[in-house]
Amino acid sequence: MLKKILTLILAFACHSCFAQSGPPPVEGPDRGYVVKVGQQAPDNFILKLTDGTTTSLKALRGKVVVLQLTASYCTVCRLKFPHLEHELWLPLKDKNFMLIAVDRDEPLAKAVKFKKDIQITYPMALDPGAEIFGKFAYKQAGIARDIVIDQNGRIVFLTRLFDQKEFEEMTLKVKSLLSKS
Repeated sequence: MLKKILTLILAFACHSCFAQSGPPPVEGPDRGYVVKVGQQAPDNFILKLTDGTTTSLKALRGKVVVLQLTASYCTVCRLKFPHLEHELWLPLKDKNFMLIAVDRDEPLAKAVKFKKDIQITYPMALDPGAEIFGKFAYKQAGIARDIVIDQNGRIVFLTRLFDQKEFEEMTLKVKSLLSKS
């Protein structure tokens, strides 16, 4: 009987230790990101666009790139789309610039409908299993994120949710990078 009690106590103690070490926090000072400004952006993936074409960060080297991590159910993303479309994409698309929405873990038909509903003209890529998302942020973290990558593939700006001041800072950063190329 004593052996059973000791076994239960040991099992409970071990479980408590493992439970405390659980997954990393999804928000906090890093805002759920696994990358940092100044790091080289992960580029070991292919972006499969909703129009059937593909691209990659390697193929886009030499351009300023903004990856917008999004999903159709994200209300904050829906608020941000018109700003991205009208303040970044339309004025800068003919420059050395690329903006790509990366739709998190939704099927092609849903992503295509989403893109049509929100009326954006910039490309949208699919992210099955949130594999691309997981290269930039914890998979448990929330969406509505923008990653600005410079012409050399380095991360230069990260956003979370939609804050007008932060969006303006991001826009200035993109324009500053483009003025240097």
